[in-house]
Amino acid sequence: MNRYILVFTLVIASFGAQASNLINDERIKKQTDCFSKIFSDYDSWRGFIEKKYRKRAKSDTKVEQKLAQFDVIFGKEKFNYFKDKLACRNFEYSVDGQAVYGYVIKPKLAKNDLPVLIYNRGGNGGFGGVVLGAMIQNLFPIAEKGFVIIGSQYRGTFTKDDSLDQFGGKDVDDVIALLDYIPSIEGADHNRIGMYGASRGGMQTHLATKRIKNIKAIATLAGPSDLLKGLTYRPKMEKVFKHRIPDYEKNKVSELEKRSVLSWVDELSADVPILLLHGTNDKRVSVNHSIDLADALSKHKIPHKLVLYPEDNHGLMQNKEKANIELVNWFREYL
Repeated sequence: MNRYILVFTLVIASFGAQASNLINDERIKKQTDCFSKIFSDYDSWRGFIEKKYRKRAKSDTKVEQKLAQFDVIFGKEKFNYFKDKLACRNFEYSVDGQAVYGYVIKPKLAKNDLPVLIYNRGGNGGFGGVVLGAMIQNLFPIAEKGFVIIGSQYRGTFTKDDSLDQFGGKDVDDVIALLDYIPSIEGADHNRIGMYGASRGGMQTHLATKRIKNIKAIATLAGPSDLLKGLTYRPKMEKVFKHRIPDYEKNKVSELEKRSVLSWVDELSADVPILLLHGTNDKRVSVNHSIDLADALSKHKIPHKLVLYPEDNHGLMQNKEKANIELVNWFREYL
C-alpha cells in the first residue's frame, strides 16, 4: 500500500462519526470528530497502523522498530492529553461549487474568545494532507496554548480527482473561503486572525494575504519565496509544477512568478508582520528562500523576524518545540 492510499484510508476513516458542531453554519457539511472510529483511542489507532506496517514490512523486527518509533512520536499519554484538552472536527465545505475538506481545532475550555489561526499545509494533492498524526505533531501543540486553528485540505485532496490542486491557483480560494466561517465558530474572536503555513503552505499564506486585508500577522515554516530559482536547487519539483499548474509549459516564468512572493514584495502590507522559520539543512526548500525574503522585507521596511535552525531539516524535526514556541509567542504578540 503506497503512502497516498494509506493517508486516504486514514482520512476516510475519520469521516464517519457525526459529532456536535464546532462551526455553527448550515453551509458546513459532515462535521465529524477527529477522535472517532479508529482514532477513538490510542490502541485502536496503533492497531490500525500495525496492520499497515505488517503488510509492507519484511520481518517482525522491522514492524516492532516502526511501532517503537510511532510510540516515541505520538504515545498514549500525548494522545489522551490532547483528546482531553482539545475539540477537533473534520468538515466539508463548498468553494465555487467544489466540495473541499477542512478541519477546525480549539481548546475545550476557554474563559474568553480566542484568536484564530488559519493553517496552510504543505505538499500537493493527497501528499501532505492533514491527518490526525500531523495534527498531533504540528497543530495540537499550538491550539492548546489558546488558539482556534482552522485549515483547508485544498480542493481534490482525499478524493478521486487528484487534478484539482493548482499549487497556488484556485486552491488559494479554498483558504480565503475559510474566513466566512470563522464568525460561526463558538469561542473564536473573528477580529484577531493570523495565518501561517509550512513549505508550500508558506506560498499559500503569502498569496492569500495579498488578497485579503483582515490578517494581522503571518508566519512561514520552510516556505518557498522564489519558485523559479528553487528549481535550480530541487529540479524534480518541475514535475509537480507541470502536473499542477495550468498552462505551465506555455507560461512557466509568469506562472512561477505569480506564486513567488519575492516577485511582489512591494505589494505586501507593512501592517502585517512576518515570522520566517527555516532549517539550514533543508533539502527540499533551500534556506536561502527565507534569507532572501528577509533581505527584501528589510529593504521594503516590512516588520519581520528570521529564525534559522542550524543543521535542521525541512520539517524542523530537531527543533519542533522551539519552533512552536516562536509561533505561539509571535501570534500572542500581534493578535
